[in-house]
Amino acid sequence: MLRYFLPLGIFLALAAMLWQPLGRAPTALPSPLVDHPVPRFSLAPLPTDLPSAGMGTATPAPFNPAQMQGRVWMLNVWASWCAACREEHPLLVDLSRTHSVPIVGLNYQDDPVKGRAWLNHHGDPYLTTAQDVDGRVGMELGVYGVPETFVIDKQGRIRLRHAGPITPQVLQDSLLPLIAELERG
Repeated sequence: MLRYFLPLGIFLALAAMLWQPLGRAPTALPSPLVDHPVPRFSLAPLPTDLPSAGMGTATPAPFNPAQMQGRVWMLNVWASWCAACREEHPLLVDLSRTHSVPIVGLNYQDDPVKGRAWLNHHGDPYLTTAQDVDGRVGMELGVYGVPETFVIDKQGRIRLRHAGPITPQVLQDSLLPLIAELERG
């Protein structure tokens, strides 16, 4: 009898241990960076235009988080190859039109030309978009996958990390109230 129930008991114990993390919301992933400063980095922005045949484009100065000091802002990690990014993008475009919070894009492990073409096609909600071609900055931020969004306060501290696409409910229930609170000080 024991030889039948022992494997069954072990199987059920393993299934229970593995099932428990699956029940968590993917957006509730913990981040050790919450309430800590944004990692220091300096990245070239995406080109403002697609290169023409035989003609280059002028590249603006690199972006670094210190440029946003004194402002509440959002850092949105995205890529042109990301299907979920397409899902949240219209909300970001609408949010940028209200000017309620500046949004900086972090184009993650993407071809810069494809990233610029994607923004030209779907709209560009970003104040600027930094190129994280090798994913180094994404690793420093603890990015699990795209899209991910960080809300950063006036002192340059990460106050919230949202993994996955922003939905209207997340925007209304979490992001906008936090941004308003941080703006008030």
